[in-house]
Amino acid sequence: MTIPQRKLGPGGLAVGAIGYGAMSFGDYYGQSGYDKDAAARAILERAAELGVTLLDTADVYGPSEEILGRALRGHRDDFVVATKFGIVLPSRPGEQVRLDGTRAYLRGQLEQSLRRLGTDHVDLYYAHRIDPDTPIEVTIEAMAELVTEGKVRHIALSEAGADTLRRAAAVHPIAAVQTEWSLWQRQIENEVLPVAREFGIAVIPYSPLGRGALTATLASRAELDESDHRRSMPWFSDENFDANQLSLAVVRQIAAEVDAEPGQVALAWLLHQGPDVVPIPGTRRVSYLAQNAAAAAVTLSDDQLARLNAIRIDGEREAQANREIPNWFDGVTPPLPE
Repeated sequence: MTIPQRKLGPGGLAVGAIGYGAMSFGDYYGQSGYDKDAAARAILERAAELGVTLLDTADVYGPSEEILGRALRGHRDDFVVATKFGIVLPSRPGEQVRLDGTRAYLRGQLEQSLRRLGTDHVDLYYAHRIDPDTPIEVTIEAMAELVTEGKVRHIALSEAGADTLRRAAAVHPIAAVQTEWSLWQRQIENEVLPVAREFGIAVIPYSPLGRGALTATLASRAELDESDHRRSMPWFSDENFDANQLSLAVVRQIAAEVDAEPGQVALAWLLHQGPDVVPIPGTRRVSYLAQNAAAAAVTLSDDQLARLNAIRIDGEREAQANREIPNWFDGVTPPLPE
């Protein structure tokens, strides 16, 4: 089985309808102690067979870029490689995360990403978060220079606000905007999605399975490892966990109706939102990769879509610490000086 392709943005970058999110290799969800290189090689081999061609990583995903780089040796042309810049992690205790979209910073970060990935170009380069102090026009102009130089093929934004996206598109074609979008998180539909479609910008939903919850395999909060990032997220808090689990009954019921897994229903719901949507679920297991890809063949009726649309959950999507970082979501920037 090879999944159908979709195109990203005005440049028509072709990718499989479902991509692969490589944040999984960063140990954010509490799993470690396995052979990451072997897992990555197996994932990429199967992904090529399935037509899962979009590989999404970032410079702050721990060893993800280096692991992908080693797995890509001899197979670079089989994939569309996307990575990101813009989040500057603390280097010492007491420092805060900051965001940087300046020309000097992004150029330096790209060189490091290219080295780790073992390639001379990335196909899709994202501003991971929007620098609140740098006009978006300045950032996009610097990214466009990289396109001219051949080091980047297409540019994109992650967690950009609607006005930011509009201003960016006025400077250079934007291939995609990435944000969290799933049955559990639908904020993009209010303002960002209409602007993206106005400019022909594709949408890349990350965490399309509700941080794993929409696979309906997590029965209790106690199953989360102590180092699992989700323990700090309100969706998975003691006060919200059980109530949010109730929403999965609808997903399970529809999965039974269409002879699919709950996670496949969640991905199919996203694919039904339009041909410009390419979700990027992550996994370390080849079996789950194949399961996710098979969601591209799941068809949902209007009634089933309506029932899924009615799902509501409790709590914010991110931990308080991230919510307090300016521009972590719906990033805005100052105007370009006259």
